[in-house]
Amino acid sequence: MSLVTLLPFIVLIGAMFLMTRSAKKKQQAAAQMRDDMQPGTGVRTIGGMYATVKEIQDDTVLLEVAPGVHAVYAKNAIGAVLDDAEYNRIVHGDDELEGEATVVPDDASSLTDGESAHDDVAKIDLGKKPEDDAAPKDTEVKGSEVKDAKADGEGDAK
Repeated sequence: MSLVTLLPFIVLIGAMFLMTRSAKKKQQAAAQMRDDMQPGTGVRTIGGMYATVKEIQDDTVLLEVAPGVHAVYAKNAIGAVLDDAEYNRIVHGDDELEGEATVVPDDASSLTDGESAHDDVAKIDLGKKPEDDAAPKDTEVKGSEVKDAKADGEGDAK
């Protein structure tokens, strides 16, 4: 066999090795994070619930999800171990982190100077007009008779 025939197999094996290696590194980092948990630290579960670690067992963790409310979770259910400042900011609503000085507005109203370039444009009314104001459609006027313009079988039935 020539090198050209073996090249696709070599590339495929190399790609599989790199993918499994990065996944293994992520798993090891997550396991290290879970092992670094100590009673009193704040955590976020994989379901998005914030709690404080009370006790740590081999495969389980006792979390205090509210004052006086305890729940047992598997260690694998811990998504992130949070530092004290971040946990207090999220759970208790404490002040912002020290490094954050930029405030992002919820809408674009603060980005304008208060004057709009479109102030002189007339507003368009998109509401429906009452039926009695509108002229009747689909009618023909011949002489003094008003007759329906629709032929037989072309009614408004749906």
